[in-house]
Formats: sequence, structure tokens, C-alpha cells
Amino acid sequence: MPELPEVETTRRGVSPHLVGQRIQAVRVHHQQLRWPVPGDLSERLPGAQVLGVERRAKYLLLGTSAGTLLVHLGMSGSLRLAEADSPRLKHDHIELELGSGQVLRYCDPRRFGAWLWAGEDPLAHPLLAKLGPEPLSADFDADYLYQCAKGKSQAVKTFIMDNHVVVGVGNIYASESLFMAGILPDRAAGSISKARYAKLVEAIKFVLDRSITQGGTTLRDFVGGDGKPGYFQQQLQVYGRSGEPCRHCATPIKKLVLGQRASFYCSHCQS
Repeated sequence: MPELPEVETTRRGVSPHLVGQRIQAVRVHHQQLRWPVPGDLSERLPGAQVLGVERRAKYLLLGTSAGTLLVHLGMSGSLRLAEADSPRLKHDHIELELGSGQVLRYCDPRRFGAWLWAGEDPLAHPLLAKLGPEPLSADFDADYLYQCAKGKSQAVKTFIMDNHVVVGVGNIYASESLFMAGILPDRAAGSISKARYAKLVEAIKFVLDRSITQGGTTLRDFVGGDGKPGYFQQQLQVYGRSGEPCRHCATPIKKLVLGQRASFYCSHCQS
């Protein structure tokens, strides 16, 4: 499933090709995604100019002079740019034809993504209105996370994966960040000191920023390619390495399940 770094890589990849362009036509080939695609997009959008492509959590916001489209890639969705006369692939469900002669195609084999109309104030949309801060923003700091955690007995890993607390810390990134901060994933969130949360915030920002930077090397894939960004390619410290030696101390990496998600940690380096 595309996580925040992959969605940000997608945004950076398509944005230069969309901003400033006029939408010539909208073609919806399969209306039933996670929620039905609004039936009036083909009337709302032709003639509108793309003003910007932003991201909130794992949602892309395509701002136009007619309003904003809210796009979620779901579990298998991707965006790519192609020439308008190039053949459509089997799972290309939506196309935006641009004045440049290119077309933005949304491919989604599982059809669990979303294209929704968010109108003039997208941040007020029910899917966005109650989300926590962006992890790379100044609003996400040790004091904020410490205050949110007070009195909570839930595991810190599920706590930082809660989008109401902070957005975009997916399973891989949570495991890697907790290892970097030296915190066990099953520690009660409310039992962690502010000083240790400062280390965790720093680790989350580092891991996500590094993943986004590495994803940037695949931007060329959004034009004429499959549209899928590179995933978390750096050498993983703990995730998926159960039984293998810790890269820092050689202790075998352990695995446990928290919130129905696999979690990996080093019992020596984390406490």
C-alpha cells in the first residue's frame, strides 16, 4: 500500500506536468472505486486550470480553478502521464486529458482508491478535517507528542500510527523510527518521557525525509512508465528481519504483532 513517502513522491512526480494546464476532458471508465466517483466530474472540470498539486496525509489534492479533487491511491493505485493517443491499460479507470496533449491516468487494479470532489475548502472535507499534524511540519514536536500520549496505555507503535495523532507513519516507518529512537514498540505510550519522545520525533522525521529523498530518484517513471514510485529502499534496520542479527549489536531481531500488524525490534537496542 502506498504510504506517505510514496504519495509525496507521486505528488512531486506529476505536479510539474499538471500545474498550469487546462483540463480538456475527463473520462471515467470505472465509476465504482472505494466510493463512487462523482458523476458530474466530466461537467465540472473541462476548461478548468490546474492551480496546484498538494498532499495532506496520504491524500493528493488537485486544486483547479473549479475546485479541488481529492485523490487517494488506496492499496494498488498509481498515477502516470502518457500521450493522449497511447493505449489505455486494463486497470486505467480515470483519465484527465490536458491541454499539453498528455493525459493523467489513474490505474488501480483493486479499485480501493478514491476520486472525490472536495470543493473550495478541501481541508474541511470529512476525510481530512480530523487528521493529526503532518510529521515533517513544525507542529509535530516532542511537546505535542508527549501531551497526546499522557495517560495512554496503548502500545507506542499503534499510538504513532494513529492518523488522529500524526499522519503518515506507516508500519515500516514506525518500526524503523522506534528502533532509531531506542524505544520498544510495545511500551505504553503514556510511560515514555518527553526526552525520549524528542528522540522519536527526530527519528520519524529522519526516516520519512530519507525515504522521500530516495523516492525522488524514480520521478522519471511518472512519464510513460508505470507511475509507481520507489518504495522504502534504504537498508532496513529491523523491519522484515526477524531472526537476523541486529546491524548494531548482533542480537537476533524479534517479531511481535501489535494492532494486527507485524512489528520488529531489537531487545538489546530498544527498551
